[in-house]
Amino acid sequence: MKKKDIKILLVDDEPDILEIVGYNLTAEGYQVITAENGQEGVKKAKNELPHLIILDVMMPEMDGIEACELIRKNPDLKNTVITFLTARGEDYSQVAGFDAGADDYITKPIKPKVLVSKVKALLRRFKEDDVSDTLKVGSLVINRDEYKITSKGKELILPRKEFELLSLLASKPGKVFKRDEILDTVWGNEVVVGGRTIDVHIRKLREKLGDNSFKTIKGVGYKFVD
Repeated sequence: MKKKDIKILLVDDEPDILEIVGYNLTAEGYQVITAENGQEGVKKAKNELPHLIILDVMMPEMDGIEACELIRKNPDLKNTVITFLTARGEDYSQVAGFDAGADDYITKPIKPKVLVSKVKALLRRFKEDDVSDTLKVGSLVINRDEYKITSKGKELILPRKEFELLSLLASKPGKVFKRDEILDTVWGNEVVVGGRTIDVHIRKLREKLGDNSFKTIKGVGYKFVD
């Protein structure tokens, strides 16, 4: 899918945020639609069917959490990616956001380069063709829609980042995913994340799925072995 065909809905009550974020995303070639509060955001989401919605948490009339819950009830928006804008340290907002159906969050103050990188990572799920919600690799079944894993007939519930890492590697068995690509896709260039984070998550996945499922390519990255 080309950038000019991708719609991004930006919902925030701060004019400066709408202007700065909107400018940077438009400069990247995306279609940008704006709304100044949650109610307007829900209405525009229904009418425009955006691929990505960036929602501020604290807004008048209707906050981002309530808006997210209403958007997720609309079957036409089930595949829309939703990310929240939260002030640094608002852990409660992040937890509430995920509970409401959000896919990720971006912390304020917003750094344009980090924002653009994050948006690109979030939009990677949109391909030219429809992607199945279920991925089957050998005895492993990954249900992307419900965030569930079945391995050798046994259901496993993985933490969000472990699930996303496994889903990425298993999407192309045998392909070596470079560390930078993994960080960018799974963590979206978050400044607090380092290379060791990948190693820790791989170790946890090995404990749950077996050592033989993952192969380390020294100095390069990892691959999933069917």
